[in-house]
Amino acid sequence: MKLFTAKNSADNTARIHISVPHKLLYAVLCMILTAAYVNAAPSVRQQTKTHSEPQNLYIFRQAYPDVTFSCKYDGSAQDWRITVTVPFASGAKTADVYWADGKMLPPAELKNKDKYWSLLYRYPAELADPASFTPQEIERMRNFGSAENRKNGAGTPMFFSDILYDSSTRQLLESHIISVNFLGRTIRIHERLQDVLKRVEKRITDAAKTSAEVSGFLKETDRIESYYWRYISETNRKSFHSLGIAIDILPKNLKGKAIYWSWTKSADPENWMLTPLSKRWMPPQSVIGIFEDEGFIWGGKWSIWDNMHFEYHPELIAYRASVQK
Repeated sequence: MKLFTAKNSADNTARIHISVPHKLLYAVLCMILTAAYVNAAPSVRQQTKTHSEPQNLYIFRQAYPDVTFSCKYDGSAQDWRITVTVPFASGAKTADVYWADGKMLPPAELKNKDKYWSLLYRYPAELADPASFTPQEIERMRNFGSAENRKNGAGTPMFFSDILYDSSTRQLLESHIISVNFLGRTIRIHERLQDVLKRVEKRITDAAKTSAEVSGFLKETDRIESYYWRYISETNRKSFHSLGIAIDILPKNLKGKAIYWSWTKSADPENWMLTPLSKRWMPPQSVIGIFEDEGFIWGGKWSIWDNMHFEYHPELIAYRASVQK
């Protein structure tokens, strides 16, 4: 077989020319190689993926720039194995999880994959108006908020968070809990949030200088609560307060307004989700925006709303920005 390369002066592209008698042989060889690939075991085929990592892993890199994420496709598990390395003052800690459609599960939990939600979901840009809910949406929320569903339904996997915040046990977690001053109150948070909360505080106090609404919000604030080791009501999952990455801001007087879905559900089990927005206590929109800009989500946008609650999840803010493009 005579092969040679030629450079086309028009497009500067290298080409390979095959003599005509050998084109049939070349085609047969291609067919043989294609058949071998198609009939190969799935694990072999999967290892030839053109993607070098899961599609949305870059979201976590963007959200947590000091954390290292390295990955390798595991043919036996048919999934990406992610090695997560987190720096701490006491030294870096490393653990492996599987991507599992964005659920970040340890090997032992892959068989229970359906019990967990993806860590990435579309955190809403706008607040949903209960007046627009369809009967189907109302029933879905009613079922979602039931004690049975909260106990036995799927939930947020905590494995990645336990790596990120070294919170697999209370003893380990509390070695990273620090006391800080935030909006005039002393609260306990995870050390990873110290700098971001300083930025939130500065922006809110600066806004209060020119906004009567924000100034009034600060004056009416009664308590600010953060770290508290506990499990979510009616579930077997840790609250994000247990990691020191959630903050509750409570006013001195609710003035007859609702602030938390479960408290409202106690009085109105069937229609708590229809509580009008005008009858729910809320922080000023500018305050919500400041928290979101700095990587927090606001519980008022959840179906089971928690209007006092802010939770640090920069990956959800980054993911929302990526899907809006």
